[in-house]
Amino acid sequence: MSDKPVLLTQEGLRQLEEELDYLKRVKRREVAERIKEALAFGDISENSEYDDAKNEQAFVEGRIAELEARLRNAEIIDKDEQTENVSLGSTVKLKDVETDDLFEFTLVGSTEADPAKSKISNESPVGKAIIGRRKGETVHVSAPAGNIAYKIVAVN
Repeated sequence: MSDKPVLLTQEGLRQLEEELDYLKRVKRREVAERIKEALAFGDISENSEYDDAKNEQAFVEGRIAELEARLRNAEIIDKDEQTENVSLGSTVKLKDVETDDLFEFTLVGSTEADPAKSKISNESPVGKAIIGRRKGETVHVSAPAGNIAYKIVAVN
């Protein structure tokens, strides 16, 4: 992972720290125990339990390294510094100009993006289009289905 800043909300920082703590304190021990049990079966050349445990160990160690790098490069988004312009951490309500459908989401850094939880990345097409804009403005987003116009209804 590069030294690119990782933009996080306070909540996102907490979640990464909790995941890292869980992986280091709990998951590492569980995987080590699985490896130990698999070794007890004998010949590791044909031992699928051992292979699975070693693969899981590699995944866990890779995820730990990834989380540590993200936390090292973390920049916390301060909601108190926000203005009436859309910025990281803003909760934004958009209206599709053509259909009048309403969408509400929070603009976050790419690390925290989770569309299922209404958190979109500042690097997404919608995120790029609305960042720095104000309530009442209309933005145009290029999407696979074509150009979509959204009116910014609220910024919190």
